[in-house]
Amino acid sequence: MSIFNPAIPAGAYDEFLAESLEAARTHRAWTPADGPLPALYLSHGAPPLFDDGPWIRELHAWARALPKPAGILIVSAHWETAPVALSAAAANTPLVYDFGGFHPRYYAMRYPTPDATALASRVEAMLPEPVFRHPSRGLDHGAWVPLMAMYPLGDVPVVQMSLPTQNPAKLLDLGARLAELRAEGVLVIGSGFMTHGLPFMTREMINGQVPGWSSDFDAWAADALARQDVDLLADYQAKAPGMPYAHPTADHFIPLFVTLGAGGSAVTTVIDGYMIGFARRSFQTD
Repeated sequence: MSIFNPAIPAGAYDEFLAESLEAARTHRAWTPADGPLPALYLSHGAPPLFDDGPWIRELHAWARALPKPAGILIVSAHWETAPVALSAAAANTPLVYDFGGFHPRYYAMRYPTPDATALASRVEAMLPEPVFRHPSRGLDHGAWVPLMAMYPLGDVPVVQMSLPTQNPAKLLDLGARLAELRAEGVLVIGSGFMTHGLPFMTREMINGQVPGWSSDFDAWAADALARQDVDLLADYQAKAPGMPYAHPTADHFIPLFVTLGAGGSAVTTVIDGYMIGFARRSFQTD
């Protein structure tokens, strides 16, 4: 059995819930005395995350190491549209099941979050350009899959914001405009995957092999992040080893620039390693 052929679909998540909900109920809420929350970049997985018990627990432990936020603003690789759009903010925002070929269990999963209208209004007020408040668009799997591991009670208001451009400089500026949210107890998250060469996935990768293009890109990114070399990161298409295999499209890397724009200067890696050969590197700003 594996995360791609589990005995019980999402069985690892069921086991996690049985052991974690009591602790989740005692998660201390953020207060102004805590100061600004970090900004996060996370590799979000997909439905197979629900069958990877250790990864689920890594994400949950990361969330528990921080005060429970007053709200979450998340950008995902899976929603690119301009001008900036915000997901529907009413309570019980629907989920977008933007994946195919999985067991029906994953399409029946729910993550009913509280009303996030106040957060959506706050985000809209911080941006100079027109913002489209989508009346029905829910949270896509780049948002709800990792958040179900991090905040399994679904008791934090969540707003998803679209990526309006692939230009790193403009995304850094977008993140900077949102940085004040961190001092208000809002967790700003960029959700992607540190390497995401899906067209180049092989049977060997499924069996645990990490291709050089993935490990080389991951090491390069880790070094650039540690040195705070944002200019080098922004030129990843020309300068990074492993390209274009590590990122044949930009979508899973560019949420990182919203995180760096919103966050502080230093970066701490919280999760690393690989899943089917793709780098899971996830970090927070300090």
